[in-house]
Amino acid sequence: MLSGYVATVVITIGIYVLLSISLNIITGYAGQISLGHAAFFGIGAYTTALITTKGNLAYWPAMILAILITAAIGAILAIPCLRVQEDFLAITTMGINFVVQAIFQYVEFFGGAMGIGGIPTFSKDTFLVMIAVSISLVIFLDQWLIRSWLGLALESVREDELAASVMGVNIPRFKVIAFTIGTGIAGLAGAIYASFMSFISAGDFGFSGSIVILSMVVLGGIGTLRGAIIGAIILGAAPELFRPIMEYRTLIYGLLLVFMMRFQPSGLLGKESFLWRRLTQRK
Repeated sequence: MLSGYVATVVITIGIYVLLSISLNIITGYAGQISLGHAAFFGIGAYTTALITTKGNLAYWPAMILAILITAAIGAILAIPCLRVQEDFLAITTMGINFVVQAIFQYVEFFGGAMGIGGIPTFSKDTFLVMIAVSISLVIFLDQWLIRSWLGLALESVREDELAASVMGVNIPRFKVIAFTIGTGIAGLAGAIYASFMSFISAGDFGFSGSIVILSMVVLGGIGTLRGAIIGAIILGAAPELFRPIMEYRTLIYGLLLVFMMRFQPSGLLGKESFLWRRLTQRK
C-alpha cells in the first residue's frame, strides 16, 4: 500500500471530497448559501467521539448514528434558515458555525477546551478502504439525486424559486431535504475524521474550515460533481505543496473565492467555465 505520509494526505483529501460533495448538494444543487458547513462536520465528529468514548459503543454503529443525528440536526436548523435568503442566509449559517463551535469549546460535556481523545482508530490501510467505499457510495447517491425527480425539483428551486412555486414545487420541503442529505454526508466525513485523528477539539471545526470547504466547491465548479471533487483534490493537496505560506490559508482562500466569483463564477470545471468548454469542444 501507500507510504504513511502519502496515505495520510490521501485520506485527508478523501475527507475533503466528502465535505465538498455534501456542500455542493446544498449550495450547488439547491442554491442555498451556507457558510457554516464545518459545524455539521464537527457534529458528526463529536457524536462519534462521545458515543465511542462515553457511550462505549463500537465504532461502526457510532458512525451510523453520527450520520443520522447530524442529518436530523441539519434538517432542524434548516427550518429557521428558510425564512431568510441570500446575504441574510449566509449570515445565519455563519452564526450557526460560531454557536456550534462555542458549544464544543465551552460545554464540559463536549470536552471543553481540552477536546476529546481516545477515539477508536484503525490502520491507514483500513481508512483508505473506508474512504474509497464512502466516496463511491456518496457519488452513487449524488448521481441518483441529480437524475431523479428530486434533483429536478432542486434545480428548479435554484434557478427560480417563484417559478418553481407557481409550478407546484414545495420549496421549503425540498430545501430541507437538501440540507438533510448534505449535512448527513458531512456527518459521515466527521465520523471518519474523528476516528482517523483519534483526538478532536473545537478548533478543528471553526469558520475557517467552512471557508475552505466552500472554496473547494467554488474553485472546482459549483453545481457539478466533477467540480466538487477536483476542487477538493486541488485545495486538499495545496497545504502540502505550499506549506510555507499555509499560515495565510484563510486569507488566500478568501481572495480565491473573490477572484473566482468575479472572473470565473462557474469554477474550473463548471458548466459554463472556459476550461470545461475547451475540453468538451475537443471531443
